[in-house]
Amino acid sequence: MPSNFLKTGLLLLFMTGIFLGMGALVGGRGGLMIAFAVALVMNLVTYWKSDRIVLRLHGAKEVDERTAPDFHHLVEQLSKRAELPKPRLYVMNSPQPNAFATGRNPQNSALCASTGLIDMLSTEEISGVMAHELAHIKNRDTLTMTVAASIGGAISMFANMLQFGMLFGGSRNERTGMFGTVVAALVAPFAATMVHMAISRSREYQADQIGARICGNPLWLASALVKIQNAVRSGVRNETVQRIPASAHMFIVNPLTGRGMDNFFSTHPSTENRVAELEKLAQEWGLAPGVPGATFLPRIAPATGRVLPPLDRGAQRGPWS
Repeated sequence: MPSNFLKTGLLLLFMTGIFLGMGALVGGRGGLMIAFAVALVMNLVTYWKSDRIVLRLHGAKEVDERTAPDFHHLVEQLSKRAELPKPRLYVMNSPQPNAFATGRNPQNSALCASTGLIDMLSTEEISGVMAHELAHIKNRDTLTMTVAASIGGAISMFANMLQFGMLFGGSRNERTGMFGTVVAALVAPFAATMVHMAISRSREYQADQIGARICGNPLWLASALVKIQNAVRSGVRNETVQRIPASAHMFIVNPLTGRGMDNFFSTHPSTENRVAELEKLAQEWGLAPGVPGATFLPRIAPATGRVLPPLDRGAQRGPWS
């Protein structure tokens, strides 16, 4: 865990350094000071309000135990297995099946699922997805991913402004000239993108492994990843992420691309590689595709606490349909 925090700190410092470098290239010392002040305020705001900001950007609505009782009971059982407090639960209106977690720590965390995820995945598959997101919360990845998205978005916005200014012949800083503006507008956002991509790629495998242990069966998550990736490849879009691409790395499957290339230019490892690792883990546990390998999390009646019959395994809708 200490090394995880160190890595997080170094990555965030590097992204902040990129932002400061852009300010210095464009405005000299004055630009550096302005960029420093903006970065400081941005980091403080995203630390305390990161979950609210991201959820609001995606139009997510909080659901309570009355409106989505099965959803709450499912996540409650998963949270107990993960030894975490139950996060707040949200649903965003998007036909693309996907999900993400946010929050600065486990005590202030939230899970968000899309309506497409609810409609397309089975109960077991949704359990795998939610367990994966709980693993991110347990590893304290959510703060890093949210702040990286915020700073990356700010850098991209700044770069777009500079490019717009160059296109229409805006004023140039005498000390830096055209070269500094071009570097700030093109190189810096590329470097920032590489950083937040590296954050996601290095942590998704670990969240898959921990999530499989939380839900009890790696094949549930593997099946969910395949369904989500197939939907993205078939052209089912998340319009909000199309407008805010800096938040793409927060989702369980990259919502922006239809090809899962496991290389440096992808925000996630390829789905094929992730599924292969999960199937390898299932084999180590003595499981085989199509064979139940773990008792599914029970549904609990809220009034009596009695265990309810399992949901229809053949249904394609989720547990809070």
